Amino acid sequence: MARVVAVHGIGKQTLGEDTLRKEWLPALNDGLARTGADRLAEPDVAMAFYGDLFRPQGEFLAVGNPPYTAADVAEGFEQELLLAWWSAAAASDPAVVPPGADTLVSTPRSVQAALRALSGSRFFAGVALRAMVFDLKQVHGYLTDPDLRAQALARVADQIREDTRVVVAHSLGSVVAYEALCARPGHRVSALVTIGSPLGIPNLILHRLQPPPLALDGPPRAVWPGHAGLVWTNLADDGDVVALVKDLRPAFGEEVCCAILHNGARAHDATAYLTDALCGQAIMDGLV
Repeated sequence: MARVVAVHGIGKQTLGEDTLRKEWLPALNDGLARTGADRLAEPDVAMAFYGDLFRPQGEFLAVGNPPYTAADVAEGFEQELLLAWWSAAAASDPAVVPPGADTLVSTPRSVQAALRALSGSRFFAGVALRAMVFDLKQVHGYLTDPDLRAQALARVADQIREDTRVVVAHSLGSVVAYEALCARPGHRVSALVTIGSPLGIPNLILHRLQPPPLALDGPPRAVWPGHAGLVWTNLADDGDVVALVKDLRPAFGEEVCCAILHNGARAHDATAYLTDALCGQAIMDGLV
């Protein structure tokens, strides 16, 4: 039985559980090494993989991501999230021209401008336009397609077993992991570590969570994803565009331990988060 369950983020549809575990395990051990903790062996880590649920059905002579363009960014959620990414990228990268007042209303023109600005940012360097649009659609699909959501949740929940003590979740995976833990009352997970998480984004993510956050004469307060002794550590790079809200305490409670990391040019990269000493410490504390 795996003591640590890892949950990947967006854009992993062409990989698999074995491939990702081979990426994550050395990074996890590097983070643990910064704290002087024992290394994890391969059986200690399970990768909850759901990326293939987003992979288009294979066809001869047409593989990979669909050939998306700016015109494929849907109105509403996808345009709003794209513009939020643009604003966050401009705030942390001087090379990115910030959106003007005329782009606050989602229009096809502003979508093109946002994609163009992000393609030149440090955060999205080397990311093709169609891959960027596909990432938007993965987040949108998970939150709006009940069948897809149920399948992804089942993949994660199936890996959280009696011996699981730590769940480490990246990006969209932190949303899936949070909901999976909430759906399993009585689980024995003692530490949740979220990295590069979008959980705190109001309206787009926070208000769409299952179970929904409570709002009684004040800001929304989300459900705690486990027993009272669960330690939740949230780590965000200051330049991580996906982790728009760095401090989860206002929405999830003062018990969440929040910290800002410095991943350099790899602001949202999972392995950059995992090798940090704070991440290693949070995992080690959950395994004790």
